[in-house]
Amino acid sequence: MQHKIVFLDSKSFPADIDWRRPNFPHQWKEYTSTAPEQMIDRLKDASIAIVNKARVDSDLLHACPKLEMIAIAATGTDIVDVTACKDRNVVVSNVRGYAVNTVPEHTFMMILALRRNLLGYVEDVTGGEWSRASSFCLFSHPINDLKGSRLGIVGNGSIGNSVATIGESGFGMEVVYLDHASVTNSQRLEMKFLPFEEFMTTSDVISIHCPLTAKTKNLINAAVFTQMKETAILINTARGAIVSEHDLVEAIERGKIAGAAVDVLSEEPPLPSHPYYKLFGRLNFILTPHVAWASTEAMQTLADMTVTNIENFMFGEPTNLVQ
Repeated sequence: MQHKIVFLDSKSFPADIDWRRPNFPHQWKEYTSTAPEQMIDRLKDASIAIVNKARVDSDLLHACPKLEMIAIAATGTDIVDVTACKDRNVVVSNVRGYAVNTVPEHTFMMILALRRNLLGYVEDVTGGEWSRASSFCLFSHPINDLKGSRLGIVGNGSIGNSVATIGESGFGMEVVYLDHASVTNSQRLEMKFLPFEEFMTTSDVISIHCPLTAKTKNLINAAVFTQMKETAILINTARGAIVSEHDLVEAIERGKIAGAAVDVLSEEPPLPSHPYYKLFGRLNFILTPHVAWASTEAMQTLADMTVTNIENFMFGEPTNLVQ
């Protein structure tokens, strides 16, 4: 049997990313994007589906019995009903470790911009404040070093650990992790895990790098913002729904925390009514359009690894299985 591979949302990647074809006989069909109502028709004859944001649920699997594999062209698996796939013996794989440089670099770009008030000083210069100053420099915004501050990381996977390495080795920060049930004994010996309240009340920078699950949805909410230091900043480059977006807006507006930088939203792209739009113009809030993962090098690695996952499945040695 010749496999039919359907890529449902290739527009998730720029045109200069090379999607090599798998090294076995197959048909390849590619769509720039796929609406929910188009999913069944496009996958009814497919044996392998490549998805980045297109959602795969149990109804789709029931209607597409020829599907044997879902290749997620991402690390996050919340777009796929993994349990339903398992019930139907559909293999699910994702891509891991491709973003260990790009996401941490984006994270520290945001951390530094907030801690050193980059937006404020750029605004002062472009507004002529420096030209009108009576001294050689401006002191219009506070600047804080990272050295010696506590970096709290939510999520101890490859990206979280890479952020920790940069924070500790590059900036001299004290790194702590949020404790959770899946931490192993060896990890507890190697890393410093703190219980929830201590983690939230003592961290100067909180950076989120965990998956979106039922347990992590709205993990950071109004109660947490009340616990955090007023001088703390929050960074989210993981999934938007891990943070209660309305609660974050209130925390910024009321000065419960010093600032936040966000790269992900619960719904993307956002409507003009999204609550974060209320914060535009504030110097302590940064919103980027889900690009922390999107260095050219990282995206090409992701594409190559997605195809490798498909080849390994075909050759009987599936990799990066999602349980």
